[in-house]
Order: sequence, then C-alpha cells, then structure tokens
Amino acid sequence: MVSTLAVYRRLVGAQARSQASYRVSFTLDLLGNIVWLGADLLGITVFFRITPSLGGFGFADVLVMLGLSASAFALADLAVGNIEKLRVYVRTGLLDSVLIKPLGVLPQLLALDFGLRRLGRAGYALVILVAALWYADIAWTPEKAALVVVTPLAGAAFFSAIFVAGATVAFWWIESGELANALTYGGRDFTSYPITVYSGWFRRLFAYALGFAFVAYYPALAVLDEPDPLGLPAATAWAGPVVAALAAAVAAALWRFGVRRYRSTGS
Repeated sequence: MVSTLAVYRRLVGAQARSQASYRVSFTLDLLGNIVWLGADLLGITVFFRITPSLGGFGFADVLVMLGLSASAFALADLAVGNIEKLRVYVRTGLLDSVLIKPLGVLPQLLALDFGLRRLGRAGYALVILVAALWYADIAWTPEKAALVVVTPLAGAAFFSAIFVAGATVAFWWIESGELANALTYGGRDFTSYPITVYSGWFRRLFAYALGFAFVAYYPALAVLDEPDPLGLPAATAWAGPVVAALAAAVAAALWRFGVRRYRSTGS
C-alpha cells in the first residue's frame, strides 16, 4: 500500500513539474481559471443590481451559497476533474495501456493529467467563501464553524462522485461529454443559487433525487440562521456527508462495472 501511494505521488509530482516548467503558460492558465470563476460572481452581482432578492434570499445569503458551492466544486475539479477526458483515453486506446499496469485504473488516469493549473480556481473559490462569510456577519457557534469546514469537503466528495459517474458513460458511449457536463458543470451552476428559484419536477429531480440541494443550500441556511421556505428541518444541513457517501458508493459501483465490461477500443 505504501509503495503504491509512493508511485502515485511520483506520477503526480512529475505532472506538476511538467506543467510548472512553462511558467508563462502555467501563470496564464491559473489566471484563466480564476477569471472563469469570477464570471459566476459577476453574474450574481448583476442579478442583484436589478432585484433585491433571489428566490427569497438577499445578496449576502446567495453569496454564501455561491462560496460553498464553488469551493466544493473547485476541490473536486482539482482532485478528479481530468477524469472527464476518459472518452479521449477510450477513443485513442490509451486506456488499454493503463489496464495492463499493476496499479488501480482510476488513480492512474487521475495522475495522467493532474490539473495543477486548477489550484488558482480552488484558491479563488475559498477566498469567495471567506469573504461571503465575513460579509454575511454571521453569529458564530462551534456547530456553524464545523459545518463550514465539513460542507466544502462533503460537497467535493459529492462532485467527485458525479465526475466519475458521468465519465463512466464513456465506456459505452464515447461521445458522452455533454451528458457528463450537464451533471458536473450544470450541477455546479444549480448549487450556486437557492433551490427556491427552481420549481416543479426540475427541483425535485436535481435538488432532492440527485442530491444537489445538500451541497450548499441547506448548509448555508443553517449557517445564516434562515428557515427553509420549503419546510425541511434545520438538521437537513448535516445531510451533505451522507449524500456524498451514497453518491460515492454509486459512482464506485458504476466505475467497477464499466471497467469490467470494457472490451478495448477496437471492439
């Protein structure tokens, strides 16, 4: 186990050194990822220039939701985001060479193109979260402080599961990128706003059936001391780790099934 982890560390280290060796390109990549996230913040700011509330919540409330969502997604993207290239690995046959090596398939694929450039996005997301919590003027308690730490980590685990589950479709349907993006990047956008802005089957499906409501919305309500307009109890704020664990279990099962059924790019 220790020797296997050492191999992965060396693989990731080699990727990091390779990306950082082109300093101008690496710096521009970091800045580009920061600007990409800044567009979300700009969008919310524009909304509140024309309306005093969004889904019944003020600017500070939505900013906290954005901070929690962006932090969770950025951490997941940093850790496993490059798994979305699985369809490329299947098409080019690179996956076949990975399968014959005596290491785990998923960790190898994650180490192949570790996104060090995504550090800028993760750092900026955490800055937004800290700024949002300061701006919201929260009455802190030990429970709220713990929730603020646990929520981005649970959200990262949840989004990581979505990344892996979405990428697994490429074992059967190579051109599945848009479907996977609808759940990953679409899920990020969904969780950046109060779920009260959605309604009907769309909210029931994405917020509750798929679990996106527990990434940022319910934890933010607890931190802000806001009741849920939809009537769920305050304890729902702590459902995030449970939902993340369930999502991870489903993603792991799908991944194992996909790897076992894979029959090479020539099939």
